[in-house]
Amino acid sequence: MEPSQNQEANTPPPPKNKFPVKIAAIIAGVILLVILAFSLVSFLKNRGGDGGKGEIVWWGLWEDESAIAPLIAEYKTKNPNVNIKYVRQSKEDYRERLINALAKGTGPDIFRFHNSWAPMLKSELDKVPADVYSAADFAKTFYPIAVSDLTVGTSLAGVPLEFDSLSLYINEEIFEKSGKSIPTTWNELRQTARELTVKNENGTITQSGVALGRTENVDHWPEILGLMMLQNGVDLTKPTGKLAEDALLFYTIFSSSDGVWDATLPNSTTSFASGKLAMYFGPSWRAFEIRLQNPNLKFKTVEVPQLPKTAANEPDVSYASYWVEGVWTRSKNKTVAWDFLKFMSSKESLEKFYNLASKQRMFGEPYPRVDMANLLMSHPIIGSTVKQGPIAQSWFLQSRTWDGPTGINTQINKYFEDAVNAVNQGKEADKALETVSSGVIQVLSQYGIKVQ
Repeated sequence: MEPSQNQEANTPPPPKNKFPVKIAAIIAGVILLVILAFSLVSFLKNRGGDGGKGEIVWWGLWEDESAIAPLIAEYKTKNPNVNIKYVRQSKEDYRERLINALAKGTGPDIFRFHNSWAPMLKSELDKVPADVYSAADFAKTFYPIAVSDLTVGTSLAGVPLEFDSLSLYINEEIFEKSGKSIPTTWNELRQTARELTVKNENGTITQSGVALGRTENVDHWPEILGLMMLQNGVDLTKPTGKLAEDALLFYTIFSSSDGVWDATLPNSTTSFASGKLAMYFGPSWRAFEIRLQNPNLKFKTVEVPQLPKTAANEPDVSYASYWVEGVWTRSKNKTVAWDFLKFMSSKESLEKFYNLASKQRMFGEPYPRVDMANLLMSHPIIGSTVKQGPIAQSWFLQSRTWDGPTGINTQINKYFEDAVNAVNQGKEADKALETVSSGVIQVLSQYGIKVQ
C-alpha cells in the first residue's frame, strides 16, 4: 500500500550518504604516518643520517678533476644514489672564501684545509665518526703528527689524503764535481755550504752553498727556522731563552757571518733551479716548479740535517706541512661524506689516486699512511718525505698556506720575520725574541690556544 500525502510529510528524510567512519580513520592514520616519516627523514638528513643518498660538494685545491673523477665514479658504482661534485679552488684567498661560505651556510660538505688550520676551523669541523676511524685505528693508520695536529678537544677533526715535509734538495752535479758528501748534521751542512760557495773578484756570490739566513729570498724560511727551534728543544709557544736564541742565531749566521747567502740573490727556488745553489730546503711539491724551470737539472732530496746527539735515545725531528680533508659540521650529508673519505683514504684508493696524478706530473701525493711508506722509500724526491713521516713535528711557522692577513701562520710568521731581520741588522737575539714571545701569545689567544 502506498503511503498517503500526510504520511509522506511526517516521514523524516532519508539520511545523507556519510563517509564510512572506519575508512576515514584509516586515511587519517596513513596521513599521520606519512607526516611522521617525512619528519623522520628530514631529521636524519639534518643529522647527516641520509641513508646513503644526496649530493656531496668537495672543495679541493691541487688536483685536477681528471685525477679525482675515476675514484668518484668507482665510489658511485657502489653508492648509486650519491652524487659527488669536486670543485677545484684557487689557492688565492682560499681560507677567506671558505670561512665566508661556511658563515653564510653555503659551505661545501668536504673541504681541504692545512694541518695548521685546525684551531681556526674547529667550530666548523665535524668529528671523525668512530665507525670511520676510531682513535686507535687512526693512530695506527697515519703518522703520529696527524694525530697531534688533528685532535680538537677529545676528537679527531679530519682525514689526510697526503703528507709532506721539509726536505733537503741536493744539486747532484755540484756535489759530484766537488766530491763532497751529503751532510747529515747542521755542523756538516754549515761546513759544506762554505766550501761550495763561490764568489767572483768583487765578492759577489756566483754559486751558493745553501740558501739560509734571510727572510726576503729564502722560500720556506718559517719552516726551516721552526725545524731548527724544535730540534733544539724550544717551546715555540714561549720562544725565549738560550735554546731559542741559539737557534735564531744559527739560522742567521749563514748570511750575517758565513756569507754563503745574501739579500741580493734571487729567491732560493729560482736559484736552485738555475743550478747556482748546491743545497735548498723545500717540500716535495717544489720539485714540480724546479723541473719546469730547468728540465735538465739533476737533483734529488734527502732527509733534513739533525743536531749532533747528546744522548743515545735523543729523537730526530723533521718538519711537516700537509693538507687534510674535513667535513663541515653543518653538512646535511655528513654520513655519506665521511664514508667517502674512508673510501678515499684506503690503501687501494690512495694508490690509484697517486697513479692518476702521476700521469699529469712527476709524482702524485706522498702517502699519509704508515703502511704505504715502503712503496715510496726509493723515490728520488719523495722517498725522504715518507722516511721523515714517523719523526715529523709541526707548528704555526708555515709558509704558503694562503691563510690570509688574519691567519694564524701569517701573523706568527711576521713576528719571527721581524726577529730574523733585527738580528741580521745587529740587534741582540734575546731582545728580538721578547717581542716574538708576546706576539705569539696574543695570536694564539685569538684562537683559544692557551700558553702554559
